[in-house]
Formats: sequence, C-alpha cells, structure tokens
Amino acid sequence: MRIGYSMWGFLGGGIVDTPDGSRACRRPFIDGLVLAGHEVVFLQANRDLDEGGLDLRGRYLWHQEFPDLDALILEWRWPLPGRNTTPCGTAGHTCDLHRQTELLDHYTRSGLPTLVWDLDRQLPPDDPVRSQRNVAVGEFALIPSPGAVSLYCPVPDALLDAAEPGHLAAAERPVPLVYVGNQYDRDEAFGRYFAPAAAAAVAHRVAGKWQRIEAWPHVTFTGRCGFAEVEQIHRTALATVLLLPERYAAVGHMTSRWFEAALAGCLPLAPAEIRGIDTYVPRALQVTSGQDVIGKLAWLGRIAGSAGHADLIAACLAYLEPFRCSAQVATAIQILEGLR
Repeated sequence: MRIGYSMWGFLGGGIVDTPDGSRACRRPFIDGLVLAGHEVVFLQANRDLDEGGLDLRGRYLWHQEFPDLDALILEWRWPLPGRNTTPCGTAGHTCDLHRQTELLDHYTRSGLPTLVWDLDRQLPPDDPVRSQRNVAVGEFALIPSPGAVSLYCPVPDALLDAAEPGHLAAAERPVPLVYVGNQYDRDEAFGRYFAPAAAAAVAHRVAGKWQRIEAWPHVTFTGRCGFAEVEQIHRTALATVLLLPERYAAVGHMTSRWFEAALAGCLPLAPAEIRGIDTYVPRALQVTSGQDVIGKLAWLGRIAGSAGHADLIAACLAYLEPFRCSAQVATAIQILEGLR
C-alpha cells in the first residue's frame, strides 16, 4: 500500500522547546511499515528540516498536496487555542489542525481507509469521524474507547534486542530517582508518588516542562532536555515512577517513558492503581503510596549491581515483548486492510 502519514512531530531529535512524546517510537514504526513492503508519504510539514535542520529527504518522502494513496494514518491533532486555531500566518500559528482537516476532507470523507491514532486521547467521543465506515480509531489503551481498537505504543525491536540485563545492572547509577516528561495533568500522581521521595531527601531529578511547581519547593526541576539526553538521564538513574494523567491510568494507556526507562535499565516503579498494571511491570515494582516508593528505592539501592538487580531488569524487558514495534506495525496493517 501507499500510506499517507500525518504527524506533527519529528523523526529525529527535533528541538528542545516542543512536546513530542512519540519521538522514541515514530521512526521505528515508519521504518517497520517500509520493511513490510509499504510506501509511506508524510503529509504534514517537514519539521525535521524546517525546525531541526535535519534533512531526511534522501530517505523519506514529504508531500504538501494530495498524492494518490491507498490508505491514511493520522496521529490525531486537536484544537490548541492560540496555536493551531489562529489564522494562517499569525504569530505562533501552527498549521497541523488545518492540514488535518484538509486531509480528512480530501481522503477520509471520500472513503479512503483511514486509521486515526489517538495518541493523546483527545478525539471526542461524539466526533463524527468515529462513525465513518472507512475509519478505525487506534489507542494505546488496554481498554480502548467504545468502537476503538488497541494499537499500543511501539517498543523499538532493535533496542529491545540489544538490551542486556547484566550490562545494565552493572552500570553506575548515581541518581536513585528521576522523572523525564512534562507536567500535563500529572500533578496528582506526582504529588502522591514522586514528591514524598524528594521530601525524604532522596537524590532525584525531574526533567521536562513543569511550570506550576510552587507546591514542591523541595523538588529539583531541571527544565526541558533534548531528546538525545533522555536515554542518558535514565542510564544514570536507578528508578523512575510512571506518572500518568488520570484519563490514561483509568484505561491502561501507557506512554513511551515506560519502555525508554526500562531499556536503559532504569526500573519503572508503577502506581498499582493504573488499570491493567500487571501487563506492564512485575508486582515487585508496583507501588501504592509515596512511602512505598521510598521503601522500594531503599531496597533497589541495596541490590544495585547484583544478580537480583539484573533479574529484575530482565523481568521488565520481558514485559516489553508483546509491545514490539513489529507487532504494532502488523496490527496497523491488519486494521487498514480490514477497511478496504
């Protein structure tokens, strides 16, 4: 198939001052589609070139018009007042929403098989696109919305194959606890699980865009970091806490931070309240309170570098297996073929 792909993000490292939670898995997913024999055409602006200065046109194809396609995949965009809802040419305007509307009008409404990948759970339940017979909605969630299907956050096969538990356990990890990610709707989980450990004088770091931090003067916030820094931060840390917005936790919607940490040997402590958490991490790493986080960190500090530490990392890597990128590519193709 010739697949049109709409995404407002990057294939490479991009730039620091922008959210894009799919950078860790987008390019492996695209490469997986190509490896499976499909042609991919990017239909939004080439942000890697325009903003990041990275020229990937020798490997990938961008098209700003309406090329002939067999199917369409949309990483769903939603209204962001002051950004993509303003007139084109306005200061600060991004054209992702306008372009998505054009693609829906040109392709989807004319019957082209369309996979709407709702990565951020922002597609309204009553949006008319859900009711079109040629449309499928994919979500990261274990319990997808009515009428939607599970299309999970893809774990890059090459990184999973290369991860070696013994090597990861032996690495120096001077920081007991880190969190890499933005604040968006995570205040409650942060205050319940991460902040108490920081208050207990556990060495830590929070990297990401956190603007409302008055409630946690004892927490070390270091601001946004470049995409290339994410792996290094995890490789120097013993553990992280998987902090999810409530709308994610209620349906078992897991983000890339889960596998980014695990692949770097940074053990993911996971709130037990997350729906279906047994699918994502071993029971030994599930937590129920901030005090529980403190206790787990003390235990992990005692076993750091040991065979037991390596076994725990190996167990976490095993939990990633069902979410391999190659499996998600196969699911996406099956979904699109079912719409033809």
